[in-house]
Amino acid sequence: MQRPWNLPNLPVYSLATYWEGTVNLNICTYVSAVSMQPKLYMIAIYHHTETLQRMLQTNEAVLHLLEARQHFLVRTLGKKSGSTFNKQQWLQKKYLLAEWNNLTVLKEAAAYVHLQKVNTITTPGDHTLFLFRVLHAKSCSRNILTTELLAQKKIITI
Repeated sequence: MQRPWNLPNLPVYSLATYWEGTVNLNICTYVSAVSMQPKLYMIAIYHHTETLQRMLQTNEAVLHLLEARQHFLVRTLGKKSGSTFNKQQWLQKKYLLAEWNNLTVLKEAAAYVHLQKVNTITTPGDHTLFLFRVLHAKSCSRNILTTELLAQKKIITI
């Protein structure tokens, strides 16, 4: 039997962080809406990552709810470090970037959420928590990427 935290079939997201005219994207599943009014999200970001370093220095990000067809992005965006691999350049070469709300985003995501950082919570665990206020949001598809689909495609092990 799977461990309790692996039982849910979770949506898969990518968080775009911006710094000095560049964008970095990661993969995250520890994401939750935590308030309806105002709309707030909590996102856990893994320690020792480029995403964490950028979020500590900036106040804005874009959360992408990935579309099921974007499963191929997980190996690069989730398993390569933005500190040593230029994800923006890789995505540009594959024509996978677009503009939304004057920010660089992934093309064809299921949804986009423009976020403003409200608070940072240091934990004794391996992730730092960020509380965000939703500035803008756009839904594009109901066909979302999930952890179950990633496991079926043998991209992750649950």
